[in-house]
Amino acid sequence: MELTTVWFTLIAVLWIGYFTLEGFDFGVGMLLPFLARDDTERRVMINTIGPVWDGNEVWVLVAGGATFAAFPEWYATLFSGFYLPLLLILVGLIVRGLAFEYRHQRPEARWQSGWDTALIVGSFVPAVLWGVAFANIVRGVPIDADKEFTGTLLTLLNPHGLLGGLVTLTLFLTHGAMFVALKTDGDIRHRARALAIRLGLVAAALAVVFLGWTQAETGSLGSAVAFSLAALALLAGVAAASYGREGWAFTGTFATIGLAVGGLFLALFPDVMPSTTDAAFSLTTTNAAATAYTLKIMTWVAVIFTPVVLGYQAWSYWVFRKRISVHHIPTAELAH
Repeated sequence: MELTTVWFTLIAVLWIGYFTLEGFDFGVGMLLPFLARDDTERRVMINTIGPVWDGNEVWVLVAGGATFAAFPEWYATLFSGFYLPLLLILVGLIVRGLAFEYRHQRPEARWQSGWDTALIVGSFVPAVLWGVAFANIVRGVPIDADKEFTGTLLTLLNPHGLLGGLVTLTLFLTHGAMFVALKTDGDIRHRARALAIRLGLVAAALAVVFLGWTQAETGSLGSAVAFSLAALALLAGVAAASYGREGWAFTGTFATIGLAVGGLFLALFPDVMPSTTDAAFSLTTTNAAATAYTLKIMTWVAVIFTPVVLGYQAWSYWVFRKRISVHHIPTAELAH
């Protein structure tokens, strides 16, 4: 296998890791006003992702860095052409991070309510815009002979892109509700499970339309298999939730997102950014790649450090694996 294909695959794996992990973070943040009935339950929800949210964001940083090093032409075209949506995503992630750090610093209800709003909005914006961005990357955008994006923001807000945004939004909401049901106990657990079932059915309907549309336009045999398995995994997850099997339900939404993202990359390959202007202007794993020597050095670095990062993150999830409930929130924490 050529190193360009290896690094395309590794970048796909990084995005799969990011969306499967950060996806439930976004979902929990967006569900804050719908599942929590008081400040104690809001603290419970925030604490389910408090120990892991920043580690989950590392995946997108590594994915961006790997794209810059392995496919500099892809990185340049993507980040210049998608500048505004990516900037909005970055602002959303910053605001969201600030909400985690500052919400508990003062006891006033108005202060905490303001940061709750920041957390909700900071989760909603990336959840939608990541879907819009990836839908456009796979479907193709106007790129000229100089490998420059020639469209505008409105170019990205096409029906396929907007549907992609709705799919990631509903999938992340379902994933987040499944995670809350898995990680909490008491009334909030039951509310989260019931909501996850309803959200999952909506997400399934939207996902079938979007993935079918994508498959019809740019799909391959591999993407068809991945998309079909993603749909089955989502239905299985919803069914497991209806029987109160939160662990299997969360596994179902986890697999759904992973398979769907993997399918998008299979539909994209060997392109990395197709051009709707002229197929000859498309960026591919070959014409957008770095030098062979650069890819070789990067491969050795990845072989050495990837197991270390995976091991550390797996250990952090193991440490914080237990359920939490309202009685786990100390009185001192409630005061702040």
